[in-house]
Amino acid sequence: MTPADDQRWLDAAAALAARGRPLSRPNPAVGAIIVKDGRVVGRGWTRTGGRPHAEAEALAMAGDRAQGATLYVTLEPCAHTSPRGPSCTSLLLTSGLTRVVIGVEDPDPRTAGSGIAALRDAGISAELLPLPTARRSLEGYLTRATLGRPHVTLKLAMSLDGRIALADGTSQWITGPQARAHCHVERSRADAILVGGATLRADSPRLDVRLPGLASRSPQRMVLTRGTAPAGWTAVADITAPGTFGDAQFLFVEGGAGAAATFLVADMVDRLLIYRAPIVIGDGLACIADIGLTSLADAHGRWRNADRRTLGSDTADVYERVR
Repeated sequence: MTPADDQRWLDAAAALAARGRPLSRPNPAVGAIIVKDGRVVGRGWTRTGGRPHAEAEALAMAGDRAQGATLYVTLEPCAHTSPRGPSCTSLLLTSGLTRVVIGVEDPDPRTAGSGIAALRDAGISAELLPLPTARRSLEGYLTRATLGRPHVTLKLAMSLDGRIALADGTSQWITGPQARAHCHVERSRADAILVGGATLRADSPRLDVRLPGLASRSPQRMVLTRGTAPAGWTAVADITAPGTFGDAQFLFVEGGAGAAATFLVADMVDRLLIYRAPIVIGDGLACIADIGLTSLADAHGRWRNADRRTLGSDTADVYERVR
């Protein structure tokens, strides 16, 4: 395999991992592809509830064809035993694979390099290939491992002049159907979704996923409030308190302006998803409340554009926090 081949197959494994998000929790959504003589002989992704693991799925599909093949996997194979099944490293050691290409070393101290070491000790070539696609596919798991909280996306749907509603609060609809459908896909990739108390009272949002085939992936609904939450919702009073978001790896914040400001002030936004409609509102409601910024210099260098696309007449921009 050439370096370009390795990158292509590991990118494909990262794309495959998306099938397990977010249903794999509490485990990360991992993608795995087994390639032999330039052809895929096995593939897998982490299944609902975290088992089977991606590597086990790929090996089961490959069977004897795994002999002499290469495994591309987004996360280092686990090396610890579990009541739910054997470690992936132990499966690989008896699989006949000759090479394993890994996107991210597992930060879990139960593995943390020991999976790679065990493979190498057994004569299997184990190589780290740190690609952005692999890391991005695991950003919820990695954020929880390093910061103790979920990876947070703040979504804003606004006019060209940064308004999310008319002055009287009317906001349906700022963006068109294509942008709204895209937002529902984004919801389906989150473990939990949150709005501020004012937004809940004013709009009574459903916050579910209303796309064919994805309704079962509606995230857990949360509201930022010091009061009580409606039935089926979880009240969040302090976003910085340990354990606030349970085992969620991905949190989708849909506003409003107060909730957006709360997360930005706490520096808990990892990704901005901004939908812009080609309209100008003027004296309407701002998309973000005051965040205490006193110097423009402090505003620069914090975000980098990761994606930009056209959705019907609207545009969508993704910005990632520079850390």
